[in-house]
Amino acid sequence: MIVFLIKRLANAVLVMLAVALMAFMIFRFAGDPVELMANEQMSQADRLELREKLGLNDPFVTQYVRFVVNAAQGDFGISYRNGQDVMTLIAERFPATIELALVATALSLLIGIPLGVLTAIHRGRWYSEGLQFVSIIGVSLPSFVVGILLILVFAVSLGLVPAFGRGDVVQIGWWSTGLLTASGRASLLLPSFALALYQITLVMRLVRAEMMEVLRSDFVKFARARGVPRWRIYFRHALRNCLMPVVTMTAMNVGSLIAFALITETVFQWPGMGMLFIQAVTFLDIPVMAGYLCIVSFIFVTLNTLVDIAYAVIDPRLRDTTR
Repeated sequence: MIVFLIKRLANAVLVMLAVALMAFMIFRFAGDPVELMANEQMSQADRLELREKLGLNDPFVTQYVRFVVNAAQGDFGISYRNGQDVMTLIAERFPATIELALVATALSLLIGIPLGVLTAIHRGRWYSEGLQFVSIIGVSLPSFVVGILLILVFAVSLGLVPAFGRGDVVQIGWWSTGLLTASGRASLLLPSFALALYQITLVMRLVRAEMMEVLRSDFVKFARARGVPRWRIYFRHALRNCLMPVVTMTAMNVGSLIAFALITETVFQWPGMGMLFIQAVTFLDIPVMAGYLCIVSFIFVTLNTLVDIAYAVIDPRLRDTTR
């Protein structure tokens, strides 16, 4: 088990070093930091002094090592656009993105699992086939199209919820949340559902496939022969045996939701990390772009590593490092 953990952690470190290299290449080739930071009144001598201060005259390897060391300490420099520390900017937007991703994950489970059970139990019925058809549409539609349609119907036409923004938030230490205010919860409905729709369809189809497989197993046939109530067979025995892959997929997809939330955040003007990244791309704010890339990649790598470790704990066969 120790060898397995060391191997997985080493892989995670290598991935993060590769991501850090990509982020560093953005720093080096996306634009000259001195030209982006300098104003029109800055003389050539001041520009050369700034270049020396930033270490841009050092060798490539030296600059890369310095970048990795600083990034490991959470130091990505100063935003060219805002003139603030990059980690401070990201920390201010981080709660909004995490809140959006977690609510979207909860919706995907609360809606996708019951729909998957329903379509598995009543396969062949018209409403089951209808849900299957809708799930194909949900997988096919891009999230920004779903977001625009939701705004058009529920915000513009019906006026039930806000079309953009996060609403009122409450500060709990450094964390800000909109779940404790009515306007915050109302503002969260549309973007979280738009972000969750793809995951809902995946969960539904996965639960349906797993449920149909479990219902054909011998222990389910034996339970039916003993006269066990159908609801108990479906929800206590069958469902419990098909939730493991659902939980695994959900844990791995949380990172995807955080990364791809930038499209949803742009459509709904949600003040999260994704919106910050889009603004950074627009204004070529390289430190913010690099910081966002490293942090999101770190979340991805951490979640995938934890899932691998959880698998190894559950199934000892996966610890065999010779495979």
